[in-house]
Amino acid sequence: MSKIQQPQADGPSAPPDYHLKKTVALVGMMGAGKTAVGRAVAVKLGVPFLDTDAEIEAAANLSVPEIFERDGEAFFRKRETEVIARLLQAERGILSTGGGAYFAEVNRDNIGEFGVALWLNADLKLLWNRVRHKDSRPLLRTENPRATLADLFDARNPTYQKAELQVVCQPSWSIDATAKMVIEALLTRPDVLEKTDA
Repeated sequence: MSKIQQPQADGPSAPPDYHLKKTVALVGMMGAGKTAVGRAVAVKLGVPFLDTDAEIEAAANLSVPEIFERDGEAFFRKRETEVIARLLQAERGILSTGGGAYFAEVNRDNIGEFGVALWLNADLKLLWNRVRHKDSRPLLRTENPRATLADLFDARNPTYQKAELQVVCQPSWSIDATAKMVIEALLTRPDVLEKTDA
């Protein structure tokens, strides 16, 4: 007896319903969901997903915390800027950036020239709930990581506010729901994303 195949609404063979015109750089604090949401958005748009941390780790054959420990933050930030510049020139896609990346003016300038920045704006409580059990955040390896996160949050938010677009993340939203809100935000910019006729 043959098995009945169920149709897959969002399968890989489904034609894309969108046309992405610029690379979208997701910016925001650690724990905002840039990687998870970025992957989901890329799948929905049928475009590549790019991750600066993953690129740096692959090139160095070390994790981000190991790079920080061996070479220091300044070295990491320099590599990060090089990777962002290169990826912005590559195929258009969704680019997940490190939490401190948008803090550098050169990165903001490059993103503004070759792509568009979208801030995943999550409040401090949500961020802490997401990162407190992870040891992969080198900047939180302090005596009081909650206070360190709060300090980073206060210092960085005014810079994130410079992003051209933002989505205010809600604790009740799933990754999929947040990805849909990102797409809605991108559709407000026809120079970035257009919906095509199905």
